[in-house]
Amino acid sequence: MVQRTSSDSAASAEAMVMDLSPKRPAKSYGGEGGSYFDWSPSELPMLRAASIGAAKLSLAAGGLALPFYSDSAKVAYVLQGKGTCAVLLPETPSEKILPIKEGDALALPFGVVTWWHNLHAATTELVVLFLGDTSKGHTAGRFTNMQLTGSTGIFTGFSTEFVARAWDLPQDAAASLVSTQPGAGIVKLKDGFRMPEGCDKDREGMVLNCLEAPLDVDIKNGGRVVVLNTQNLPLVKEVGLGADLVRIDGHSMCSPGFSCDSAYQVTYIVRGSGRVQVVGIDGTRVLETRAEGGCLFIVPRFFVVSKIADDTGMEWFSIITTPNPIFSHLAGRTSVWKAISPAVLQASFNTTPEMENLFRSKRLDSEIFFAPNSNSI
Repeated sequence: MVQRTSSDSAASAEAMVMDLSPKRPAKSYGGEGGSYFDWSPSELPMLRAASIGAAKLSLAAGGLALPFYSDSAKVAYVLQGKGTCAVLLPETPSEKILPIKEGDALALPFGVVTWWHNLHAATTELVVLFLGDTSKGHTAGRFTNMQLTGSTGIFTGFSTEFVARAWDLPQDAAASLVSTQPGAGIVKLKDGFRMPEGCDKDREGMVLNCLEAPLDVDIKNGGRVVVLNTQNLPLVKEVGLGADLVRIDGHSMCSPGFSCDSAYQVTYIVRGSGRVQVVGIDGTRVLETRAEGGCLFIVPRFFVVSKIADDTGMEWFSIITTPNPIFSHLAGRTSVWKAISPAVLQASFNTTPEMENLFRSKRLDSEIFFAPNSNSI
């Protein structure tokens, strides 16, 4: 017999009473070059419970997110625009400069230094979503970014003597170098300032474009899924997170299902809208809401979630707190009900053989997305 630990029981009970409703982020810092937004665990308590961080970077044309590293492993997803990202992995001699565009997903392990730049000629903002594991971070449920330069850069905290010794510079040069960048985190570059261009070759093994990748699920008039895992994006293993991009058509339904490997599902609505229901312990519906683009919500471990899109459809990007997630669905051709013997199903529902036959005869061709019919619109 499998015994539930006291910590598991406490976490499940806590999730039952938490506010699970979708939330939007708040601005943390920024200026003319752009802004950094994040979701607070005080506003979305499941972030702290799941040790998950969520943030969004928005860069104006010519905006530069100064080099930084974080206390958390993350998955980054480009929501809008195109630009450049540099990734410097620990103990590597040079950075990889990546051209990035909408739909790109990157896995960013611990210790990675990155910078992000939106082109001067850009007509739209470059917007990047970050979702990651904060279990080893300073604050559960929130990323802590360590800036290398600028007014909040780590070298502003060292004495001039230490900086000069570290960089082998005269003290006046060291003092000048540390203090000449007044910006904090994000700056806007002057017109004409030339930044390095991205190299397509550097994208290999570092980036997966979810809008161009082969589909893992493709159901006509229902929906499509691209899953990030250790096969198509190897760095996912180091990050310890899986992810997927799901797009469902208008009025389509995503089958009720749950993660069967004790993982949390963290979902950001990219665009569109729809209804969401989450059911927890003892058949209690813990969330019934309408989710819209720009909102984020978290499904507790083993809780069952289902979504129905509005007429414009719905698209979401999710991380799952395991690198190769496994889901169990409770409706459709691959659901557990199709595998359970007829007699057990009949007894479980306390129903008649005729009703059991009717139940089993449905959804023989549909998998996890159900296109609308005349009864569902």
